[in-house]
This record gives sequence, C-alpha cells and structure tokens, in this order.
Amino acid sequence: MKRYILKHRNQITIFTLVVIVVAFVLHYAFHQTQQSEILLLVASIVGGIPIWMQALEALRLKIISIDLLVSIAIIGALTIQNYEESAIVTFLFLFGLSLEQRTLAKTRLAIQELVSMAPKRALRVGVDDVVEEVDVDDLQFGDVLLVKTGGQIPVDGLVIAGEGYSNEATITGESLPVFKQKDDPVYAGTILENGTLRIYAQKVGEDTTFGKIIELVEEAQDAKSQAERFIDRFSKYYTPVVLLLALVVWWVSQSVELAITILVLGCPGALVIGVPVSNVSGLGNGAKHGVLLKGSSVIQSFSKVDTMVFDKTGTLTVGNPEVVHVISYTKKQDQALQYLVSVERESQHPLAKAIIEAYKDIQSLPVSQTRVIRGDGIIAKVAGEVVMVGTPTLLKNHQVIFDKQMEADIAELENQGHSLVLVSVGGSVALLIAIRDVLRQDIVKDLLDLQKMGISDLVLLSGDSQSAVDVIAHQLGLSKAFGKMLPKDKAAYVKELQQQGHVVAFVGDGINDSPSLAQADIGIAMGSGTDVAIETSDVVLMNSDFHKLPYALGLAKATNRNMKQNIIIAIAVVIFLLLGVFFSQWMNMAIGMFVHEGSILVVILNGMRLLKYKLKK
Repeated sequence: MKRYILKHRNQITIFTLVVIVVAFVLHYAFHQTQQSEILLLVASIVGGIPIWMQALEALRLKIISIDLLVSIAIIGALTIQNYEESAIVTFLFLFGLSLEQRTLAKTRLAIQELVSMAPKRALRVGVDDVVEEVDVDDLQFGDVLLVKTGGQIPVDGLVIAGEGYSNEATITGESLPVFKQKDDPVYAGTILENGTLRIYAQKVGEDTTFGKIIELVEEAQDAKSQAERFIDRFSKYYTPVVLLLALVVWWVSQSVELAITILVLGCPGALVIGVPVSNVSGLGNGAKHGVLLKGSSVIQSFSKVDTMVFDKTGTLTVGNPEVVHVISYTKKQDQALQYLVSVERESQHPLAKAIIEAYKDIQSLPVSQTRVIRGDGIIAKVAGEVVMVGTPTLLKNHQVIFDKQMEADIAELENQGHSLVLVSVGGSVALLIAIRDVLRQDIVKDLLDLQKMGISDLVLLSGDSQSAVDVIAHQLGLSKAFGKMLPKDKAAYVKELQQQGHVVAFVGDGINDSPSLAQADIGIAMGSGTDVAIETSDVVLMNSDFHKLPYALGLAKATNRNMKQNIIIAIAVVIFLLLGVFFSQWMNMAIGMFVHEGSILVVILNGMRLLKYKLKK
C-alpha cells in the first residue's frame, strides 16, 4: 500500500488541487460552507497520507525532516478545524515534491541520452584484410579499425592510413571539421564527414574520451544530488525546538490545551507556503520570458554565483562560420569572386559552405579538371583560367608569389583567429577571405550587465587555438581565456575554481560541455544546444537567447531575496505569537490564528510580486 501511494503521489497532488478549487467555488460562489469544509478536510487527509508516511519513515531513521514539519502544520490546522490552511499547506508541499521528482527524472534521462550516443558497432580489420562488423564492447587495444564516410569513430586512436574530415563537435565543441591524416589522433563518438580512415585503437570502451565524458557527468551529478535544500536544514533545528517547547509547557502547566495552542501557533504555515510561492512565482516568470530554472535549489545556488565560465562556439558565438572580411589584390574582384564561388560549389567543406552562403547570388561558371589537395584546398580550371582555392600553404607549394603586404595581411588575420581562404587566378593572388564564427550581437553589454550584478570573473574555455581565444577574450573584456581545452580539462578547471571557494556557473551548448555543466554549481545551457547539454544543465536559455542570461541571474537573485523575506516574515510572526501566549493577557487561539492567516496572505502576496519582475536598466 505504501509503495502504491508514493508511486501515485503526483496523481494525489492533482486530486488535492482539484478538490481545493471545487471547495473554494462552493464556499465563495454558492456559500455552501459545510460542503466546502468537508472537501477541504478530504483534500487534507488524502494529500497528507504520503507526507505522513514519509515523516514516519524519517522518524524510524531518527531524522526530523521537513515532512514532519509539514505533518505538524497539517495536524495542527485539522485540530482547530482550520481545513482551508491544512489543505493549502498539503497541496503546496506535494507540488514542491513533484517538481523535485521531475528534475531527478531529467537528470537520469541526460545520462541515458549520453550512453545512447556512444558508438555501438565497428568495422574491424582482421587477417588478410578481412573486414568484419563487431560489437564495440569486443574491441581491444591494438585492433585496426576501418571507418568510412559518415561513420562514427568507435575508439580513441591514431590514423595509420587514409585521409578525411572528422567532425569533433562532440569532443571539442568546435563547429569546423578537422582534417585527419596518418599519425593524427581521433576520438570515439566523432563523425567522419568524408574520406576513409584506418585507425589503430589505443583506448576502448569506458577509457575513451567520450566514455570519460559520461563518467564525469555521472560523478558530478551524484555529488550534486547529496545537497540538502535550505528548508530541510532549517527544519532540522526548528521542528525539535517547537516540539520541545510544547512538551515543556505541557509538563509545567499540565494544560493540554495550552500545549496544543503552542503547537498550532508554532506551526510554520507561512514558512511552508512562503518558500514554494516565491519559487513557483520565480519559475513562472522565468518560463514566461524564455528562462527555464530547474527547481528551487537551482535558484538559491544561482543567486550566489560569483564566477561564470563560458564555452565559445554556440555560446559566445553564433555557431555558424561566416565570411567576415575580404581583401582584394586584383582589379577584377567580381570575376575573382565568380571563380571562387564556382570552385567552392564543388566542395563540401564547411568553409566552402560559408563562402557559398555569403555569395549565393553570384552565378557560377563551368569547372573542369578539379583536383582536391587534402587538407589544403582545390585546384581547378574555370573559364580557361587555372584557379587555386585554399590555404596559404597550397598557393606557396605551387609557386604563387606573396608580396610583403599579403604576408602582413595573412599574419594579422591569423593572429585574430580567422580561418583563411586564398584565391589564386592564373598564378597570382587575387583574394584573401577571412572566415570566423561571429560573436553574438550586443554580447559585450550582456557581459557588462553580469559584472554589475556581482560576477567578478568571466572565463572562456575553448577547444579552439589559444590565439583565437585570446582575440575573443580581448574583444569581450573577459578575465581569463584558455584554448585547446578538452571536456575533461574544462571540467577539471571548473572543479579547481570550486576548490578555491568560488561559486561557479558554466554556460555551454554541446555534448562536450555536459561534464562541465554537471560539475559546475550551476550549469546553463543554450536552448538550441544538444539535448544532453540541456538535460544536464540547471538553467536553460530557450531559443539560445544570450540576452536572457543577465535576466536569469537577476531573477534568481530576486527570487532568493523574496524567499528569505518570506522566511523572516514567517518566523517573526511565529515568535510574535508565541511571545504573545506567554507575555500577554489578550493572546488566544482565535487572535493567533487571525494573525497567522494574515501572515500567510502577506507571504503569498510578497511571493506573487515576482510574477511582475523585470530586469532593472
């Protein structure tokens, strides 16, 4: 029976709400007071059953829990036949438990999602070059594996033959595929977008980088789940004090009625209601404005953050490479652009896609004698001209001359972190194209807002080169920036900050970010990121609107302040009532309950103010 009731706690919560609503309609619309009280009594008893079960279970373990605190409030209200208060207290507490249960379910789903994305099958090369498909769990160190275009790399290892472009977004978070050739490292879980590779397995199964990502997420989430909610810690001391006080009064005065009065007046109805009202109002405001805050514990931790760590691609940047700068060294720039577009339409490289998107209105010419130079670019014949499109190395290897100005332009753009595409027509440099993942609009203002709200350190961690990372950090005014960071490095850095006493929030959007999102005190995911990053995080910025990050922080701080205000109001009223019992002649249960109900109304109205919260300009 106990297992059945706890399993259907969410349904009991819904039932309790429906009964309360019907009771209020009967009372205020049809003046059916007796029927209303019966329904409120039913809601209190039915809703209170799972709470009482939990309280008794905790008592068996010698724990004075929040469930016992609420049980006293419900029983006290029922004792004086205040069914309205008992029903409301019951529903709000059950609703808070449902929110917590849903968050835990999302956490488990995140790990399941990560596991499901791990490679399942692999092509192993055996004796006499015989290729067989095997289960990934059967792979061993030293196996030689074959990966074809579109295939998932199943192990960490070294390329021993072949060439191709590997999409390593799952590991490094970078959107541009990386060219792989002999002796280059590859990682499990990455995708070979084109080409064919033979790989020597060095790490398999849980030892791979992708396997470590899953392990890091599990460890960080386990550590987080042990944190107690603030109200639980408070009740650990408050509940025994009230119980002890009632027992002492009964023992001294021998008055059962006085002891019950103290229990009733000491029941923290406003405390139990005030905290959920603040949190639910804050959560509702956030959801309305595109900010998903996953529970009350998240709000409290988020409000204390002093350090924010950012991923680059898809977080500080848009996530799509774009042409940002063009330098022309020819008088026939339009013709050179037409040659460029014609050649790039023969390629599937991400930089080629960025160029085609930038110049999609330019009509292409027939291309012949196309020759792809792996890792460097393309040489082709366009309208009778030999056209080379690719890296500076490609042009230099084919005796194209660079003057001092060209060398200076290339050096400057490389130092700024751009990816470069050069165009040579007839043996002469015609164009220099700079491509990069552009920064989000008005992001500098957003970062300044965060600093004004108490974020002392803004840190960038990226798998990109250090020079590119330094440029972005300088542009945005960040405190620190580190490049060439793998997921385990990012998570380790976050942990190091925490050990130094910082409360850390990590902002990211990729699978590679999930260990850091889980390790951080608060993980913040961009809404257009991977499902794993979103599920692992504590806060989600829907539609990837970075402008909502200062809003989310401000809302968390306002909600936490509001919650503390309600706690202070609730405790102050209880102290006032208890002092009134001992030190006044006019205090009785009726007056006490009137003040008690008034305090509940005050904390509810105070909490509802959060529904109209707006970030101050």
